[in-house]
Amino acid sequence: MDHFSTSRLTAERLNEDHFDDLVALHLDAEVSRYLGGVRAPEVTRTYLGTNMAHWDQHGFGLWVLRSKDGTFAGRAGIRHIMVDDIDEIEIAYAFKREFWGQGLASEIATALTDIGLSRFELPSLIGIVYVGNGASRRVLEKSNYLLEQSTIRHGNDVVIYRIRR
Repeated sequence: MDHFSTSRLTAERLNEDHFDDLVALHLDAEVSRYLGGVRAPEVTRTYLGTNMAHWDQHGFGLWVLRSKDGTFAGRAGIRHIMVDDIDEIEIAYAFKREFWGQGLASEIATALTDIGLSRFELPSLIGIVYVGNGASRRVLEKSNYLLEQSTIRHGNDVVIYRIRR
């Protein structure tokens, strides 16, 4: 499933051509504050390689998101992640600031949830959110994820939401 679309976004499987857009996204301090901080281009290069390998290994991963006019809007996906020594599958999303506040995160979260639970028949999905990220918490709640636990991840207080098939 290299491509999909929602009513306002198109999604394309992550590839090398997306490097410059990802660098710009990851260098934005406001965007990156809930993603572990600003990432230097070299870190984004490693991130890109890791996430492209995830696709090869699992058949799903991150997509680059574009508005209907083709403008880079962000990235989102479904990926394996270790949480407290347990292999979980999370949905993740990040948008450029000019796309905030338009309901696009809810739109993509709903699409990713449907893809993960229905198309890939995954038993459950999680969302990991910094405690202070109220907007992202609301996105998951609107997508019917339930608050499951609080934990510390990379030194930050986070909450984990889950939805089951």
